[in-house]
Amino acid sequence: MKTIVLLLLLAPLSLNAMIFIPMDDAQPNHLKAYGLAYLALKKGVQVKWLLNYRGGSFIIMSDSPELAEWGLLRNVANKPIGESDFASIKAVIDKENMNIVDLDKAPVVAVYAPPWTAPWDDAVTLVLEYAEIPYTRIWDQEVIGGLLTPENFDWLHLHHEDFTGQYGKFWFNYSAEKWYIEQVALFQKIAGSLGFKSVQEEKKAVAAKIRQYVIDGGFMFAMCSATDTLDIALACQGFDIVPGQIDGTPFDSAWPQKIDYQSTLAFDKFQLITEPYIYEFSDIDIDPTVENIYATPFYFRLNDFSAKYDVIPTMLIQDHKNMIKGFLGQTTGFQKSLIKKDITILAGIDGKSWVNYIHGDRGKGTFTFYAGHDPEDYAHQVGDPPTNLDLFPNSPGYRLILNNILFPAAKTKKKKT
Repeated sequence: MKTIVLLLLLAPLSLNAMIFIPMDDAQPNHLKAYGLAYLALKKGVQVKWLLNYRGGSFIIMSDSPELAEWGLLRNVANKPIGESDFASIKAVIDKENMNIVDLDKAPVVAVYAPPWTAPWDDAVTLVLEYAEIPYTRIWDQEVIGGLLTPENFDWLHLHHEDFTGQYGKFWFNYSAEKWYIEQVALFQKIAGSLGFKSVQEEKKAVAAKIRQYVIDGGFMFAMCSATDTLDIALACQGFDIVPGQIDGTPFDSAWPQKIDYQSTLAFDKFQLITEPYIYEFSDIDIDPTVENIYATPFYFRLNDFSAKYDVIPTMLIQDHKNMIKGFLGQTTGFQKSLIKKDITILAGIDGKSWVNYIHGDRGKGTFTFYAGHDPEDYAHQVGDPPTNLDLFPNSPGYRLILNNILFPAAKTKKKKT
């Protein structure tokens, strides 16, 4: 009897040793829930990601009152659970197309973005700030200078950049605008300060550095025009592809014989669009006019994967919705016929020849391309007001971005060998 009493006295007063964060429709703020998971990792607390269980829920392996309060103050639903609760959850996961992934380290995040951008110019920067996930902004000087390495940054996001040196191909519509003239002058100044003769050469060198970051083991994510222009820049090293109206020098008409598709990350056999009056870089992107999606919004479907065998793509599609409203961008979709065969298609549009969410491996690292500009601003235009994420705390389109941010924290990530 004395032994039983002693054991009871030594037992913990609470059986609730963990915090459960639901990520299905019961969650009032999905986006800040990722911030709570990230905060736990930052404090050295392991987080378990329950793939396909209630929308990709999380368990924080601590009953920290500080973490629970952080979430509740931000309207993030969470509750304490004990070992028996976790055992019941695990029993369901073992039987279904579900899995448990251990997250052990808060990824160090870099955002490649020009110094003049505001957070609302870029969906990733916007959601990082909303979810309260810290990041470091880097630009061409840091990339060329060697700061971009997997040892310094686990995860890199590319702002909606034009890596071909065509200034976003805004020349025809905006060449007389003050902001365009100032940006061109600044790009030229930076290129010169880094020892390059032209912005085109400098941007292609930056693209090559980013590719090396991936090969060396980095995790890279890009949206909108940063996706296809990165591959175009990689394929067109060493010759001019910029129309003379844009940069004052003629492009090389022999480019079809010089283009190197072996150097690209995702796309193959694409053709450049060298007319300066066409607001497009290549035939990788779709034509929204032909697709009739300017007036009629489209929806894309997340593909199904085996959570137990295809763990990485399953992580990247965790969501509380399977059908997600699409959104336009300078690059809105990727033609399937131009995607390399080893690339995983994460989401696409029913009945269409194009997709908008893909993932691949190169060297020791990985990359994910997500087409479109802003998941909650269907047809974002230059000068549009910022998206207020307080109005979209459950955005399924923004959740896909945040899946990528947590991805490098997983034990099942591609190992740096």
